[in-house]
Amino acid sequence: MSKILRYVLIVVGLLVLALIAIPFFLSPNQFRPTIEQKLSAALGRPVTVGNMSLSLFSGSLSADDLSIADDPAFSKSPFLSAKSLKVGVEMMPLIFSKALHVTGVTIENPEVSLVKNGEGKWNYSSLATSDSKAAAKPAGESATPDISIAKLELKDGRVTVSSTASQKKHVYDDLQLQAFDVSATSSVPFSLTAKLPGGGSLKVEGKAGPVDSKDASISPLDAKVAIQGMDLGGTGFIDASAGLAGLMDFNTTLSSKDGAAHAQGTVKLEKLQLRKGGAPSGVPVNVDFDSTYDLHRSAGKLNEGTVKVGNATAHLSGTYDLHGESAVLNMKILADKMPVQDLQAFLPALGVMLPKGSSLQQGTLSAKLNAEGPADRLVTTGNIGLYEAKLAGFDLGSKMAVLSAFTGAKTSSDTSIQKLTSNVRVAPEGIRTDAMDLVIPALGEVTGGGTMSAENNLDFKMVAALSSGGAIGGLLGGGGGKGQKIPFRIQGTTADPKFVPDMGSAVAGIAQGALGSLAGNLTKGKKPNQGITDALSGLFGKKNK
Repeated sequence: MSKILRYVLIVVGLLVLALIAIPFFLSPNQFRPTIEQKLSAALGRPVTVGNMSLSLFSGSLSADDLSIADDPAFSKSPFLSAKSLKVGVEMMPLIFSKALHVTGVTIENPEVSLVKNGEGKWNYSSLATSDSKAAAKPAGESATPDISIAKLELKDGRVTVSSTASQKKHVYDDLQLQAFDVSATSSVPFSLTAKLPGGGSLKVEGKAGPVDSKDASISPLDAKVAIQGMDLGGTGFIDASAGLAGLMDFNTTLSSKDGAAHAQGTVKLEKLQLRKGGAPSGVPVNVDFDSTYDLHRSAGKLNEGTVKVGNATAHLSGTYDLHGESAVLNMKILADKMPVQDLQAFLPALGVMLPKGSSLQQGTLSAKLNAEGPADRLVTTGNIGLYEAKLAGFDLGSKMAVLSAFTGAKTSSDTSIQKLTSNVRVAPEGIRTDAMDLVIPALGEVTGGGTMSAENNLDFKMVAALSSGGAIGGLLGGGGGKGQKIPFRIQGTTADPKFVPDMGSAVAGIAQGALGSLAGNLTKGKKPNQGITDALSGLFGKKNK
């Protein structure tokens, strides 16, 4: 029994010695040209690897460096570079016949550069295409064989996305990619995760391929895309000065074939702010969408988009173009009878703050708008209508106390609005309204227009057609002031509006009223001074003695 044990120990010792000695007789660097040639032929790009070593226990070849060249039309810098490359191999064929059978590839800490030119073409478009493979084919070789890898991994990588038309770069860190049965001629299952610029995470799972023979960027794809906690203001895709901010969750199913893509999914926006001078929305905004996209033109169409804020619903449709640094939009926004109670917490996102201590307790809002231009300089135009609304906690009579001599407005703890319609223009520099028509039963009809700056400062010129008259209204109207038009301005901010008489127009109105009264008395045969006296008595509300 001791002899058997001795022989076993001798055999084991010899095997250990053989394993230790193999690397001295088998130089891993002899496989480097083969690996470089196969990868270069498969990708259609020059590939170089550094000094190689062999690990029998892990069954892999390791290289100190890896570099995959970029499309020369974009850059002379590498498309991908890494400090470490591990190639899993079948050890028995490698040892006994020096045959290289690859089972897996692991690239650690890769740096990937994705670049788009002015025509919307990406630098990876020529990767592994038939034309690039033909250009990379060694002289005298009749065909470029496809390479197959059982498992491909990219660990702890970084992807930099940029454009030839801009100096901006967007960096995605902590990239983790796993792909199985990798081949340019088959559909490849994969999963990818990464951290987003400015915060948030990206996760993509699905199948990609086979690689399109002419353009890799339009290869078939079926995947689920999930974005969590994306910081809209921190991505760098939109100029921070535009005021756009908030957190976005995005989930969609994406499929593309022959350069045509279709996406359907949901978006949730929290703490949304849409313009400079605004404040985060107090309620989330939810969007359901269905969109098609032409990868050849880098342009798409939003077939249907439903925006919900509580029970308030609006509908979006239109087109978008992704050629440039910022998406260019052309959208239609339609909304009918949205309950304003659900919208009031969203209004700060537009830079509209309700007067302090007030709230919208009833009413509906309708809108018909067009939004056009780059996403960070969007201009929205159209018309809006507010109907049968009640602004609780806002005493219009006391706010217009300075005008009470004109209007005869009565104080009330609430303000009822029968209707408010207006043409609007919303741009980065502020909001402009034209043809505003406001009907307040306690006051009358108010018309005019004006601006609200990006800093929320108001400058409106308005005219009130009185439903009842005050002292000065009696003078102007000569019959109690009802229906008389009184000019005034609205200044201050939406949170603290100031109602100021337009004295120039008002004095002109008083003079016109006095002259009218004088002319009337002259017509009736009264003395000239009697006409003036009657006019003044109307002003002070006294009987003529």
